[in-house]
Amino acid sequence: MNKEKINADYQLWKEKAVADADLVKELKEIEGNDDEILDRFYRELEFGTAGLRGVIGAGPNRMNYYTVRKATQGLAETIRESNPNPSVAIAYDSRIKSDYFSETAAEVLAGNGVKVYMYKELMPTPMLSFAVRELGCDAGINVTASHNPAKFNGYKAYGSDGCQMSVEAADAVLEKSNTLDIFTDIKSTDFKTAVEQGMVSYIEGDIIERYYEEVKKQSVHPEVCKNAGLKVVFTPLNGAGNKPVRRILKDVGITDVIVVPEQEEPDGNFPTCTYPNPEFKEALERGLKLCKEVKPDLLLATDPDCDRVGIAVPCSKADGFAADKADGFAADKSDGFANNVSDDDYVLFSGNEVGAMLLEYIARERTLNNTMPKSPIAVKSVVSSTLADEVCKEYGVQMIDVLTGFKNICEQVRILEETNEQERFIFGFEESYGYVSGTYVRDKDAVVASMLICEMAAFYRSKGISLIEARAKMYEKYGVYCNMVDNFAFEGAAGMEKMGKIMQGFRDNYPKEIAGVKVTAFSDFQTSEKLELTNGQASKINMPKTNMVIFTLEEGASVIVRPSGTEPKIKVYYTTVGKTLADAQVLQVKFAAEIKGYFD
Repeated sequence: MNKEKINADYQLWKEKAVADADLVKELKEIEGNDDEILDRFYRELEFGTAGLRGVIGAGPNRMNYYTVRKATQGLAETIRESNPNPSVAIAYDSRIKSDYFSETAAEVLAGNGVKVYMYKELMPTPMLSFAVRELGCDAGINVTASHNPAKFNGYKAYGSDGCQMSVEAADAVLEKSNTLDIFTDIKSTDFKTAVEQGMVSYIEGDIIERYYEEVKKQSVHPEVCKNAGLKVVFTPLNGAGNKPVRRILKDVGITDVIVVPEQEEPDGNFPTCTYPNPEFKEALERGLKLCKEVKPDLLLATDPDCDRVGIAVPCSKADGFAADKADGFAADKSDGFANNVSDDDYVLFSGNEVGAMLLEYIARERTLNNTMPKSPIAVKSVVSSTLADEVCKEYGVQMIDVLTGFKNICEQVRILEETNEQERFIFGFEESYGYVSGTYVRDKDAVVASMLICEMAAFYRSKGISLIEARAKMYEKYGVYCNMVDNFAFEGAAGMEKMGKIMQGFRDNYPKEIAGVKVTAFSDFQTSEKLELTNGQASKINMPKTNMVIFTLEEGASVIVRPSGTEPKIKVYYTTVGKTLADAQVLQVKFAAEIKGYFD
């Protein structure tokens, strides 16, 4: 790394970056600290398919007023090439500076002659996707860092189809941005002036109401919630889900909803949990504590931009789970949450479990009530549980596997739309707690997922079955699929370099067996090659290239390794299948212990 250039860039920022007092203060505080300066200036945040994401702060490797302006200038110039009168929809969540960054983006767009439609208050990611399509916009921006810790922010960028941007579109924006001087090449208009001139307009209530109507259309049994007497504890984790989730639950007849008070109001500091992520038990601790007091039938938790949802349900020792600390489906051992049973006997369901259960509920009930489309299709990410494949086989649903990222799931809806077959799509999900039903949005949607989860719980209750029992019946029918994710974090410039070496190590010295179970195939998605170890035959992988490897093992097991696309970490996904839960997890723990050697 060129230390002289880094120091020169730092001095330039000290001179030029004066629009935000927080940046001025931070740049002064790190003066003379080479490590802190390096971390902020050794690279630029790159505009990718997920838009921008990074730690809030000063420098080109941070989310700030200037990096937002530069990326947005690149976006404005790109969309103007194909439309002389383009428009962009903007939303934001509760994160630190989200409202400020959304106005900053709007100022740049307006300065470039791009019409802007903005929500008046924080809104979920799916409502941004909906607005893009409903208003016929050329692009969309949601200022959020999803479920990252409080020090992060970013923005998700969307194309005219309501999906997160394609690789080609993101590359075009990045190419434009790379030609710009971050201080001198940005066109901008004062926000108030842009509103007065009509270049910025607020998204009115009719768009919001149409969104809710589309959500309700995804109900399989629209009346079942009204008389179920379901009691729900809900936490939006201080994010954007509070009003929308409560509104949709009320609309379908669920009125006994108790919100976790410490996590109800928007707060980008997320004071009650380090990771505002419903995948992690820590984020649900306040909700579980409230469950002990009010004894609900269900705990719902949505992440800050309300595109993911996690659940917990009550169980008893008679269910066989309360005393079973090995029930580790939602576990993330690297973060210390090694079991998913609370002290008060509430079980956290994993994203794979909820996805498979919703898929079965939708497929079975739509088949029975004759609303299943001809040749139905479901879509999941390649790292999600193969249990869903078994469900699809049972109900004659075609399952399509795609790379991680919900844009890849929703791309399949766009492909169907080209031949006017979008109604074939019945459900999409990924293991990281993202679900969608219907085609009105092109991203994961925790609002519709919350509605369907509650509807599913109400339906099973009407049959005298709890969600715990419904899950047990699913495993009895298809086998016990145990899924776990390990996260290995790597911070800073040195961390990025180490991540690269570890991934290369998996390629150069991949195991022929793991914990005594034979590896039958090795798939390298970076080279698009799959090698069958049993006979040495090679074949092509018909998916876009990405930095991921998959070890397929005997007994239905697999291990998948990939760097996160949004955080400085490597994720390892384990799948084991057993006759009992205990058998499956014993093997899973052995897999994890052996794979950990690659990270030491």
